[in-house]
Amino acid sequence: MRKACMVLYRCSWIVFIGYCAAGFFYDLPYLWGWLPLGLALTLASVMNRRPGEGAKPASAAAGEARATGTDPAPGTEGAVRAGKPTPVEVDPPVSGRWSALNSPADSVPSHGTHAYGQTYAIDIVAEPADGARPGFGWWPLVRHNRAFPAFGAPLLAVADATVVRATDRQRDHLSRNSFPALLYLLVEGMFREMGGPSRITGNHLVLDLGDGTYAMYAHLQRGSLTVRAGDRVRAGQRLARCGNSGNSSEPHVHFQLMDHPDLDVARGIPFTWRGVGVPRGGEVFTVAEHATV
Repeated sequence: MRKACMVLYRCSWIVFIGYCAAGFFYDLPYLWGWLPLGLALTLASVMNRRPGEGAKPASAAAGEARATGTDPAPGTEGAVRAGKPTPVEVDPPVSGRWSALNSPADSVPSHGTHAYGQTYAIDIVAEPADGARPGFGWWPLVRHNRAFPAFGAPLLAVADATVVRATDRQRDHLSRNSFPALLYLLVEGMFREMGGPSRITGNHLVLDLGDGTYAMYAHLQRGSLTVRAGDRVRAGQRLARCGNSGNSSEPHVHFQLMDHPDLDVARGIPFTWRGVGVPRGGEVFTVAEHATV
């Protein structure tokens, strides 16, 4: 059902844009143009309601622990009372010095929508010690990706897993980190959404971590994948490099856990990074280098 709604949502936008374009050449009834737009907005509102959590409720986890005679994980009982899902602990997908953006530690949904399994998604950018990351402003309008320290940074497997989806054919576009370029990004994003989740995530990778949990990395660098669908990977293994493909303002890592490999139907699962936790927006954190496969 959710898959059908997502497809209908995108089709409604396509019909609306097509109807507007046709209006420049033909005398079309004004009212009919609003119908697909109204349908698209209605579907967006319905789909953006908080879905059933993709993670096992903490109450169920605690119940299973008691049934097996083991102790619940620290903090589980509090989560039971709050009715919150239990975060899944995985390794960080990067090493080095980074800072968080659009973090679920600040708000949920972290990206303003539950669509595409993004409820607990996080964005992170590389932060060199010398503060060399370009800032946001009026000028220059765009920058080449090499100006950003995150571009080309290796991305690591967060756990032993199986690769479900791996694609890296889309181009890495110029940055959108100026006010005029950000406006362009908003318009561009609307057209990308009509093309489906792969046009939003750009080059991306989905790992099956087991127990109905999947990890998704988005905006990968073109041609950087070292794995393909069906491969088994080990925690810490290099999988790809950070890029700037898809709906992205600058090279960064978009990471999320979800309960299904299909982004149209996936529901978000909360995560916590081993040794880091869930960094808040603007928080700088460092992950030690470790041996990779």
